[in-house]
Amino acid sequence: MLIEYCLIPPNLLSFSNLTASSCSSQGTLKKIICRSSGNYIRKGALCKLRWSTNEKEEKMELHILEHRLKVASIAKDGIQLFTHGLIKLAFLPSKTRCKFFSLTETPEDYTIIVDEEGFKELPRSDLLSVADETWLALNVVSGGGSFSSSQPIGVTKIAKSVIAPLADHNISVFMLSTYQTDFILVRERDLPLVMHTLSAEFTILRVVNGEPVAADHLGITNGFVKPKLVQRPVIHPLSSPSNKFCVTSLDPDTLPTVATLLMDVMFYSNGMKDSAVGSDENGHIRFFSFSLIEGYISLVMDVQTQQRFPNNLLFTSASGELWKMVRIGGQPLGFDECGIVAQIAEPLAAADIPAYYISTFKFDHALVPEENINSVINALQVSQNKKQ
Repeated sequence: MLIEYCLIPPNLLSFSNLTASSCSSQGTLKKIICRSSGNYIRKGALCKLRWSTNEKEEKMELHILEHRLKVASIAKDGIQLFTHGLIKLAFLPSKTRCKFFSLTETPEDYTIIVDEEGFKELPRSDLLSVADETWLALNVVSGGGSFSSSQPIGVTKIAKSVIAPLADHNISVFMLSTYQTDFILVRERDLPLVMHTLSAEFTILRVVNGEPVAADHLGITNGFVKPKLVQRPVIHPLSSPSNKFCVTSLDPDTLPTVATLLMDVMFYSNGMKDSAVGSDENGHIRFFSFSLIEGYISLVMDVQTQQRFPNNLLFTSASGELWKMVRIGGQPLGFDECGIVAQIAEPLAAADIPAYYISTFKFDHALVPEENINSVINALQVSQNKKQ
């Protein structure tokens, strides 16, 4: 196994175009740190590559990250009470010990996913609703390494190996896709069952002080009873707003230069009047997601918001593709039902359509390539009809 750094050629379009002739190594490309939409990478980027001369496919790894997470909702009319703490978490990470922070604004509320250290920055209020359980983040990587140094898998790529088996074993998941990777959140109390369900497919490692080590049995004993498979009959309505979205990132060193703009986008844009409405007459909805996880920034925004940022500041894919949203749920989904993510991920996987997936406190959201939106809606409706 060889590891090297390589300047990605400007004419390179995707991983499939990256061959040994592009750099100095000979063999099969196994890993690359650059992630963008789907398999696209940033032109001219300096990427760490891992090459393998062994044609035997390496077994995928499931990493249990060390963050213990809280999932919370902030009411739209109460955001002013929380801006001080949220600004610290987003823009002044050195002032906190938080390593995992995500904020997603939807028409209904702000969803916060934050580790226990970051949660201390949020004041207690009736306007803050917190899911009862502590959650753990799982990350699937191909052939080892952390989420920041592995080729992305994608939610549709793990539909059969992770999402569907967990749903079949009555394990609820909460998804967070970012520019860099996809996080699968599970309740801490469900971890032994998660490991039991997925151990045949993955090498399971626990991340300790930033390094993956062999996971122990986490309470699994010889008396552990294999759970029975459960039915997943619930079908949720789907909708697709007219927004076009981009999934992007920026260099953390440039964050101070756009801090004022980001604060305006996150807390003050559209005003309370527009936010209460949730969507306009053109079918647009308010949706913005910011994540700062282990020093890596991820942004999901519509093209109107993207145009407010300086040119060449945001990372974009070589193709510059845009994404359309499928919104899942007619009523708030809650946290106990299983199979919601699988309802979307399985048909998309069967159609080989990539997707980002972001769960929020009340609804779920899948982002698919703009050109695929009609076929996605059709595939999901066909899948739902078969289950009814």
